[in-house]
Amino acid sequence: MFTPQGPSLRELTVQALSSVEHGYDLLASKFDATPFRTSDRLLAAVTSTLETLGPFDSGLDVCCGTGAGLGVLRSVCAGRITGVDFSTGMLTRARNAHPTADLVRADALALPFAPAFDLAVSFGAFGHFLPADQRTLFAQVHAALRPGGTFAFPLPAPPPVGSRLYWTLWGFDAAMRVRNAVWRPPFVMYYRTFRLADVRTRLEATGFEVSLTAIEPLGRREDGSPHCRLVVARRK
Repeated sequence: MFTPQGPSLRELTVQALSSVEHGYDLLASKFDATPFRTSDRLLAAVTSTLETLGPFDSGLDVCCGTGAGLGVLRSVCAGRITGVDFSTGMLTRARNAHPTADLVRADALALPFAPAFDLAVSFGAFGHFLPADQRTLFAQVHAALRPGGTFAFPLPAPPPVGSRLYWTLWGFDAAMRVRNAVWRPPFVMYYRTFRLADVRTRLEATGFEVSLTAIEPLGRREDGSPHCRLVVARRK
């Protein structure tokens, strides 16, 4: 983050003390120079995995940010692609990168779409939704898909308990809970509130049929399990 192209410590602090929407408006111009932007390696791996599940016509990127996932949709969808986000600043960056995409400013918990899409994707946004809001999010995506449509997103394997990454994520979430207890407006961003078993149960309760596909280009762990899975939820 602390490169000439990325945000300064002061800018990150101001963002963290803002609302989610305003924080991303502030960060938008430098977001792609931070580690928060989904990596090209992950995007390419998801693209190759989705290509085996198609074909798809129209595509929707939920919480599209600066548009990294729109490139995935462009690769696997034959029809129109649409991105939705509630940050005007992020959408401005997405529009510059993807001028032919349809970009809509809206809250993902109140999507303004009829059942029009064959594929919906999302990258790196689920930490902004508390468990109580996940059913609403999934219901909104379900309503935006045509019957038989697919909602797909990558879900990395959890870090081993006691590992450095495990404690880093635990510490980040703890710090965010303290921040939100003492400061308003809240900034919802947690890394440990989107667990596979819970997510699968909520997707199925919404009306999706759920399967898991290993994202093989990202390799496997020592125990043979994939480093990252693609959650594939199909609208019945």
